[in-house]
Formats: sequence, C-alpha cells, structure tokens
Amino acid sequence: MDRFQTMAVFVAVADEESFAGAARRLQMSPPAVTRAIASLENRLGVKLLARTTRHVRATDAGLRYLEHARRIIADADEADESADRKSTRLNSSHRT
Repeated sequence: MDRFQTMAVFVAVADEESFAGAARRLQMSPPAVTRAIASLENRLGVKLLARTTRHVRATDAGLRYLEHARRIIADADEADESADRKSTRLNSSHRT
C-alpha cells in the first residue's frame, strides 16, 4: 500500500472512530486496515490513534496528521478534477 492509500485509511479510521467501520467504508478487510495503520505509525514513529475496547480516537499527533492528510487528499482530488476538466476540453476541441 502506498503512502497516499495509507493516509486515506487513516482518515477513514479517524472519521469512523473504528477500524471495522473504516474497513466497511473502504471495502477492505479489518486486518488490512489494522496493518495499514500499524505500518503508518511505525513509519512515523508515533501513535496516531488511541485505542480502547470501545473507542478509537486520534491522539494529539493524530489530529495534526489528520488535518494535513485531509488537505493532501483534497488537493489530490482537486488536481484530478482539474486534469479531467482540461482533458474534456481538449477532447472536445479535437472533435470540431
């Protein structure tokens, strides 16, 4: 899983406050979500999520990372949409 995908998994877990909920939302297995978060936390060297038997909550470091991750994902979505709009214009002008 690449960095961008792992970031999206983290955002889903933080939003859902649940590994299982994030797995359903992303159509992934719960163990794959758990592995992605463990890999991300290991790579960063910090706990992003505080886990109890009842809750999953972002830590202070997790909240900071979440803010950046959401912005990066939104920027990537915007870039894709911009490229798609430009591609549509280019394809239309070639047909005339």
